[in-house]
Amino acid sequence: MIHTAGEVAEHLSAKILGDGHAPISGVANPESANAEDLIYADSPRQVERAAASAARCVLAIRGADLSGKTVLEVENPKLAFAKAAAWLLPRPPLRPEIHPTAIVAATARLAPNIRVGPYVVIEDEVEIGTGTAVDAFCFVGRDARLGENCWLHPRVTLYAGARLADRVEVHSGAVIGGDGFGYVFGDERHIKFPQIGSVEIGNDVEIGCNTTIDRGSLDATQIGTGVKIDNLVQVAHNVRIGRNTVVAAQVGISGSCTVGSQVLIGGQVGIAPHCTLEDDAIIGAQAGIPSNKTIRRGQTVWGTPARPFARFKEQYGWLSRLPELAERVRKLEEEKAVE
Repeated sequence: MIHTAGEVAEHLSAKILGDGHAPISGVANPESANAEDLIYADSPRQVERAAASAARCVLAIRGADLSGKTVLEVENPKLAFAKAAAWLLPRPPLRPEIHPTAIVAATARLAPNIRVGPYVVIEDEVEIGTGTAVDAFCFVGRDARLGENCWLHPRVTLYAGARLADRVEVHSGAVIGGDGFGYVFGDERHIKFPQIGSVEIGNDVEIGCNTTIDRGSLDATQIGTGVKIDNLVQVAHNVRIGRNTVVAAQVGISGSCTVGSQVLIGGQVGIAPHCTLEDDAIIGAQAGIPSNKTIRRGQTVWGTPARPFARFKEQYGWLSRLPELAERVRKLEEEKAVE
């Protein structure tokens, strides 16, 4: 569907400079955009790219030099671009159906207006809310709950008792509610500790491909509202993650960790058991956090073991100079030997 620059400006509450009738049919980056694509510029470099683009309409901050373009002035161009993209390119409407190859238990409670794809298995006492899509080859275990307008992409597995609130999107290959990795050593062997808790996923959560979230051992593993989890992440039993936290790919969060709200966790971070990451903390990529450690509110840490970012940079700077320092020490030792 084609909209106009004026309509987009109205949707975003943006100030428009230029042709309000300019057509907009999609979004793109500056280099690949055509005349009807919307682009954004939130830095001097982006402004240069936007100026050279074929796109007629640009989201930009006030004062950007983009003569010849229709400019929609906003405070945060990237955020406005994301909102505009969702409005300009909405998902196709759900087509309700239960595919004839799906296996649905007689005791499952399915709301109207849902989609159940080919070869889906839905066990006893499952509840699925209106507007939810369960794509091909998914498995939804006994007594699991899916709220309204959720989307399970192909081959998602929900173990028995998993709880998903509204507007939760789970990408292919994810497994939610598997047993946690908990054992007690005795009688010369590892004896499994009970893994009988649950998983509770809040509203507006997105979970990436092949991510695993274990059920709690005795209580619940909890993922708060608005959390975004990337691909290939492991969330262990009894972990609690607060609202709007973002977890990048290949992170491992060990059992009984507490992660606060609006925490940013970079790729390949390893978090040992019983750690606490307070609200607004930032964990740099590949950082390692030892057992029982607390990262304080708003702190940025990096390295292994994780340490304040300023200290990490200082230590890393000295580390990179070790070959030079070693050569200086060698020369000093040779001079001393000559004396």
